[in-house]
Amino acid sequence: MHFRPANPADVEALRAVARRAYVRYIPRVGRRPAPMDADFPRHVAERQATVAEQGGVVIGFVIAYPREDDYFVENVAVDPGHAGKGVGRGSMAEAEKAALAAGRRTVRLYTNVRMYENFAFYAGCGYKKTHEITESGFRRVYLEKELVSA
Repeated sequence: MHFRPANPADVEALRAVARRAYVRYIPRVGRRPAPMDADFPRHVAERQATVAEQGGVVIGFVIAYPREDDYFVENVAVDPGHAGKGVGRGSMAEAEKAALAAGRRTVRLYTNVRMYENFAFYAGCGYKKTHEITESGFRRVYLEKELVSA
């Protein structure tokens, strides 16, 4: 597995991975989770998307970018056939490296409160819950991590 910036030819693969990764949450959330409807062409064009690739196939991705006072992970997804193999952790590590390269020491993200499997994953990556809010019709749990320079 290796990571690289996404390119326009990856847009459909990003959509497919997001669909497969998030479809199981539709019954719990009560509608399509927001990451399923991301503006993938814009994220690719703005160089915010990094893909995890194995054997020429996109098996996961992270969409992340610098904001004024942090680095925001908007979407991280792993094809379910590759879950539990380090793709998610590797994707988060890529985002954290990019955060430091962009001069940001704080990484923030959110997950839906009904995607409770994510809580242990993010805690295992060193993220701590900061707050919960209802936003855009979704109940979201915000988390953050302070990075240490290498």
